[in-house]
Amino acid sequence: MVRKKLAVPDPCLCLITNLRLIADGDLASIVRDAVSGGVDLVQLREKNLPGAELLKLAREIKHAIKGRALLIVNERLDIAMASGADGVHLGESSLPVSTAIQIVGNDMLVGKSVHSVGAAIAADKEGADYLLAGTIFKTSSKPDTKPQGPALIRSIVAVTNKPVIGIGGITRKNAASVLDAGAIGIAAMSGILAAANPSKAAESLIDSMTELPLLARQPR
Repeated sequence: MVRKKLAVPDPCLCLITNLRLIADGDLASIVRDAVSGGVDLVQLREKNLPGAELLKLAREIKHAIKGRALLIVNERLDIAMASGADGVHLGESSLPVSTAIQIVGNDMLVGKSVHSVGAAIAADKEGADYLLAGTIFKTSSKPDTKPQGPALIRSIVAVTNKPVIGIGGITRKNAASVLDAGAIGIAAMSGILAAANPSKAAESLIDSMTELPLLARQPR
């Protein structure tokens, strides 16, 4: 059976959540503002939340973004399905993509984190809809991980036609180099969540990703 796939936006600004970075306000409101600024895909990544709290948060975020961005739940297939999310994202050491597809069905995106060309090839063969590749640049969230630079993106896009999103230490100053290497987009965390104005932070990242004027983007 051919899977019915949602389209991953191209270019794509992905926001990965982290409650530890939220000083004031609630996460759903911050995500809403970030989406208003141009975030295309939200990955709910809260590994330490109990199931009931995670489901509540997923539903709050889904309501806040009102279909203006895709909602992807990290690892928890059950939460993704129960919340009506658009998909699930798997870590490199998680269950196989093919198994996740059997569980969530044909109408949800299944993404995969990869850190090497070999992992990218394997995820492609398993049927991943998109790849989250890194670590690209040095990042405080993974201080012990050696960054591989845009060269990792170039190597991965050479062996797969699946959309690739770069992650790890990506800022306004270096975002263009990630897209130039072949990625369709970038993932951000603290650059948006810890910003005084998440909407403006998202706009700034988008401005660095594309030559299209911000005013040319469709209002959210």
